[in-house]
Amino acid sequence: MLHVMAEKNSKVVSGSTRRKFLAVAGSTGALALAGCTEESTADDGGDGDGSGDGNGDGSSNGDGGSTDGSTSETLSGSINIAGSSTVFPLMSAVAENFQRENPEVNIDISSTGSGGGFSNFFCEGDTDFNNASRPIQPAEEEQCANNGVEYIELVAATDALTVVVNNDNDFVDCLTVDELAQIWQADAAETWDEVRDEFPSEEIERYGAAETSGTHDYLVENVQGAEAGHTSDYQATEQDNSIVRGVQGSEYAIGYFGFAYFFQNPDQVTALGIDGGNGCVEPSLETASSGEYTPLSRSLYTYPSVSSLGQEHVAEFARYFLEQTTNEDLVANQVGYVPSTEETKEAQLEKLESAIEEAN
Repeated sequence: MLHVMAEKNSKVVSGSTRRKFLAVAGSTGALALAGCTEESTADDGGDGDGSGDGNGDGSSNGDGGSTDGSTSETLSGSINIAGSSTVFPLMSAVAENFQRENPEVNIDISSTGSGGGFSNFFCEGDTDFNNASRPIQPAEEEQCANNGVEYIELVAATDALTVVVNNDNDFVDCLTVDELAQIWQADAAETWDEVRDEFPSEEIERYGAAETSGTHDYLVENVQGAEAGHTSDYQATEQDNSIVRGVQGSEYAIGYFGFAYFFQNPDQVTALGIDGGNGCVEPSLETASSGEYTPLSRSLYTYPSVSSLGQEHVAEFARYFLEQTTNEDLVANQVGYVPSTEETKEAQLEKLESAIEEAN
C-alpha cells in the first residue's frame, strides 16, 4: 500500500486544466519538453498526481515490473522515502504506479524538506531514499559518512522555481533578480515601495520554504547569495499548498515553491516573470528546459542508499523510477516538471546498476 504524508488537497488538477495551463505557458511542444536535467549549478492525502498510469499503457519499461504483472508475485517489502516537497509529487506519482503493479511493496513517502530528510532520516540510516531539490551539502555528506550511509545521486527532472503573488495584485508582473533578493534577504524590504518606487506603500507578506528545504537553500545560493541570507520575517512551511493558501489570502503577499505546485493551482495564484539580465521570462516547462528561466531553473534529485539497493524490491523501484524520468505524460503533463533526456536517463541507469552490483 502506498502511503504519502503531505498537506491535504495537494492532488494535481484535472487533465483539462493541466492542458489549458501548458498551452498558456507555451509548453505544449512534445519534443521540446525533454530538456536539460543535468547538474546546473502531516496531513494525509497529498500524493501529487495520484491518478496517472505513468506511461499510458500500464507498462513499466526496463526491469521495474512487467506488463503482465508477473513481478507482483515476487516483489515484496517496504520502501521508506523522505525529503524534498518539490520532488514529492513526482516521486508519489511514480510510486503509486509501481505499487499498482507490485501491490505487496509498501511505499511510505514523507515531505520533510531536502535538509530535513537528509539530517533527520536518511543520513541516520532510517530511510531508503532521500529526495532533494538541490545537491547534498558537505555537512550532510559528513553525517552520512559518520553513520556508514553510502548513496548515489540520481537526477529526477528539471524544475522552474516559481515566484507567485495574489491574483488581485495589479502592480507587479515581473521582478529582477536584485528586486527578488531585496524581498527575501535577511535584511529584507518591509514594504513594496522599498523594492520599487512605483509599488504601493504596503507591507510585504511573505510565504516560503522552511530552512530544512532545498528550495530555501537554492534561493539563498542563487538569488540573494549566502552572505545576504534569508529573512526570518515570513511564514515558513514544508507544505507548498500552505504557501498557495497564504498568498491567496492577501493582495500584498508573495511566495515561492516548485513549478509543479503552481501547475496544480494555475487559477489560484499568479506566477511572476523573472528578469535574470536578459528581460522578463515566465516560468514554464519550455523556459526551464532551455535555460532561459535563469537563475531559477534547477535540477531535482533522489538519493538511494546503496545498502538498500541490495534489496530486490528497492533496486527494482529505483530502476522503475529512472525509466519514468523520460515519461513526458507523467513528468510534464501530469506533475509539471521537465523530463530527463534519454542520454541523461541512460547515464543514470548505468550509475544505478553499478551501485546495485556493489550492494550485492
